[in-house]
Amino acid sequence: MTTHAADILDLARAQGLRIATAESCTGGLVSGALTAVPGSSDVLDRGFVTYSNAAKHQMLGVRLTTLADVGAVSEDVAGEMAEGALDRSDAQLSIAVTGIAGPGGSEFKPEGRVCFGLARDGRATRVETVEFGAIGRDAVRQASVEHALSMLLWSLQRVP
Repeated sequence: MTTHAADILDLARAQGLRIATAESCTGGLVSGALTAVPGSSDVLDRGFVTYSNAAKHQMLGVRLTTLADVGAVSEDVAGEMAEGALDRSDAQLSIAVTGIAGPGGSEFKPEGRVCFGLARDGRATRVETVEFGAIGRDAVRQASVEHALSMLLWSLQRVP
């Protein structure tokens, strides 16, 4: 994972981009993976850990109606989190993660469902959901970090 993080930082640096993270179920692990690489401070602008719905609304501007209508674990909320991170930072690229790491979940939102949002200045926000399954809390969180880093890498490898 550190290799992905180093590649992300190198590509963002070369493109003159700063990154922000907006995390719920990963609790800061994505920004932690990026800051594990020496010299990351010139690329990572900030990380928002917004575990509660109130924090998502207050810190990132996620609409209360979105949270009420579709719930925190949704592509709509992931997209609004990513966009809010851009709006409330000096970054040009952001990644958002919201999901159910477990244990628990429901018939409609099972354990291991994680929604991701990727926002970049001048581009449409990309959202997706991954069903990691009931593989355990730590494994869901780690898989979510790896997926978030892969999404950042994908965005940076596209033609700017």
